[in-house]
Amino acid sequence: MSNSQLIYGLHAVQSLLKRHPDRVLELRLTERRDDPRMRAIEALAREHGTKVVRVDAQELQQALGGVTHQGIAADIVPLAPWSEDDLIGALTEARNPLVLALDGVQDPHNLGACLRTADACGALAVVVPKDRAAHLTPVVRKVAAGAAESVPLVTVTNLVRTLKLLKQAQLWVTGADAEASKTATEVDFTGGTVLVLGAEGGGLRQLTRQTCDYMVRLPQLGSVESLNVSVAAGMLLYEVVRQRNNP
Repeated sequence: MSNSQLIYGLHAVQSLLKRHPDRVLELRLTERRDDPRMRAIEALAREHGTKVVRVDAQELQQALGGVTHQGIAADIVPLAPWSEDDLIGALTEARNPLVLALDGVQDPHNLGACLRTADACGALAVVVPKDRAAHLTPVVRKVAAGAAESVPLVTVTNLVRTLKLLKQAQLWVTGADAEASKTATEVDFTGGTVLVLGAEGGGLRQLTRQTCDYMVRLPQLGSVESLNVSVAAGMLLYEVVRQRNNP
C-alpha cells in the first residue's frame, strides 16, 4: 500500500468510513479492543466491503509511533493535495467562497483543529505556506477528526502571491490582529472571503499584513494577551457563518 496513508483514532476513522468509504483500503483493529463503538465501526466497514484485520496492539503501536491510537487505524487513499492553480480554479464553481489561510502555524494540533472548524463552516480550502508551517501528518489527521479528508489543504510557495491572486478573483482578504481597530463584526463577510491568521506568538508577517484588505480583532474582556490560533480561527469562521445566515 505504497500510496496509502495510515490514519488512526476512533473519530477520524469512523468519519472517513461514513463520508468516503471507497477511500478506506483496510481497517486495523487491535485484538483486545471490543466495545460497542468499535463493533459499530467494524460493522460499518464490513457493510462497505472494507477489509478488516485484527492486529496485535504492540504491532499497531510500532506502525504508528508514540501516539494514542485508541486501538484502531486504517490504511486510506489520502485526499489529493491541491495546488495554487487547483484553488484558483475551484473559485469559479463556488458561490461566495470562504478560504482560511494560516501564515506559518507550526503546531500540528492547531492545524488539525483549524481544518476541523473549516470543514464545519463550509470552507473551500485551507492554505498554508510550504516553509516553516505544519503540514498533514497522522497527528493533524487525528485532531482534524476526518476533516483532513474533506477540506483540501493547499500548500503554496508564496502565501502573499496566493492572497493577491485570491484578491484578483474578487475575494476580500481579512487578517486577524489583536491590536486591530475594527472588530470582526464590523467587516462584511457575506461575499467571497479569505481569513488570514498568523503564527503562534508572532502573528502575521509584515508582508502578509500589508496584503490584507482589512485587519480585525476579536473582543477580549480578560487579561490574556491573545487567543490560541485555532480558537481565534474558529471564532472568525463562525462570524462568517453568522453573517451569512443572518444577512
